Amino acid sequence: MGNKSVKTGNNITLQIITISLTHGSFRQIVVEFWNGFLMFLHANKNFPMQPRKKSKSLVLLAMTLGFVVVQLDVTVVNVATKAIGSSMGGNISSLQWVVNAYTLAFAALILTAGALGDRIGAKRVFVAGFAIFTIASLGCGFAPNLISLIVSRILQGLGASILVPCSLALLNHTYNNEAERTRAIGIWAAGASAALAAGPILGGALISFLGWRSIFFINLPLGILGIWLTVRYTTETTRSSSRGIDLWGQLTAIAGLALLAASMIEGGKEGWTNTFVLCGFAAFVIFAALFIYIEKKKQNPMLPLSLFENKTFSANTAIGFLINVSFYGLIFIISLYLQQVRSYSPLQTGLAFLPMMIAVLIANLSAGLLNKLLGAKWLIIIGEIIFGLGCIFLININPHSHYIQMAPQLAAMGLGVGLIVPPMTSSLLGSVNKSRSGIASGVLNSMRQAGSVVGVALFGSMIDKKFVTGLHLSLVISTGLLLLSILFSFRIAGKKN
Repeated sequence: MGNKSVKTGNNITLQIITISLTHGSFRQIVVEFWNGFLMFLHANKNFPMQPRKKSKSLVLLAMTLGFVVVQLDVTVVNVATKAIGSSMGGNISSLQWVVNAYTLAFAALILTAGALGDRIGAKRVFVAGFAIFTIASLGCGFAPNLISLIVSRILQGLGASILVPCSLALLNHTYNNEAERTRAIGIWAAGASAALAAGPILGGALISFLGWRSIFFINLPLGILGIWLTVRYTTETTRSSSRGIDLWGQLTAIAGLALLAASMIEGGKEGWTNTFVLCGFAAFVIFAALFIYIEKKKQNPMLPLSLFENKTFSANTAIGFLINVSFYGLIFIISLYLQQVRSYSPLQTGLAFLPMMIAVLIANLSAGLLNKLLGAKWLIIIGEIIFGLGCIFLININPHSHYIQMAPQLAAMGLGVGLIVPPMTSSLLGSVNKSRSGIASGVLNSMRQAGSVVGVALFGSMIDKKFVTGLHLSLVISTGLLLLSILFSFRIAGKKN
């Protein structure tokens, strides 16, 4: 890329911060948006309108659509990074922000979004979240520059953080029978897994034939359909006025995670001893300490630290974080390797991930039976070993490696992750009282998305100067993280889930 793109990339972090602090019109837009959002949520009792008739299957479809668009946008953007960079200018760090802006907002806001749904009503918050996500997707598609695209991605992440917990709450509210509810949640999760797997292939096809902006426009019909189904067929949940919003905890969480991501992204480009980078890491430590202090003192904290006193719970959240650092960090840089080093088209890149994504789906479908036979602990360990072996045998990759030399390793990585996530989630939920399952699930989701942010930031910083060397180093780090994850796995209770 030319000097213009490098200049754009070098200033991207400061531009994101500066525009939100100094640009009067932008501040006004944010203030007006927030005020309008609050007015919408506190509208009269007739909105959202009462459903015309009860239809559990249509409620399930609406909730699944909400989770589908969230997961689709986790992976679909990875195959668009080169096209976005070529169209708008920007280096590796700019593309890291395009990916991370979404997951950062998702990770930082999901716990508060769940609390907001409990307090105001999951239906109206879900509709608002779907609307935010859909409008933000249009903003991404029409973005004239990188800053506009990144800001729109942040708003997409806000919408995503609302859709996941509120969709689950509405399913729990709709399905009173435990067997029906379990089946419905299984379909909801399967739809999301399919979207996650289809993301690279669908994205590659759309980019090849319609351009990179089309990957965001596909959310428009899905969003309209999801909102319409929710308004027509879903009943509102009972409001809980006792469920408070932990504002200071939320602000420190956002600041800490954003500073960590920014410091990692800039560290790879400017050097790890750069003053800006060191100050960023120092500020992250301060905000992380403040967050822990606030959560300890808060009567109804956003993140109940008492949950981590349970060894199984703390082990599974650590595993979720480490696995996502490795998996999503590697997806990001392998996608760039295929496009920038091997000159693959977006469609070829999407198809290159097909073995990995098929393996994820097969493992997800098999994990339930294997969990009954082996128990969560040993199934997770087996998955970690398979994932680790995939990383180890991929370390010899070079600019001239044939695709057939990496396809089995990609499949192994997908198989490993697919075996890990279902028993990890089941084990974590089984370690807490049922009354706390919602917040426990939210904590796991938040930690996993935080891991994705760190993975893209860290591994992307490795390839900013020497691509293949950085890819090798990222694979070595992933192997080390998986070994650490195995150690955490031995802390999981041995009973079968």
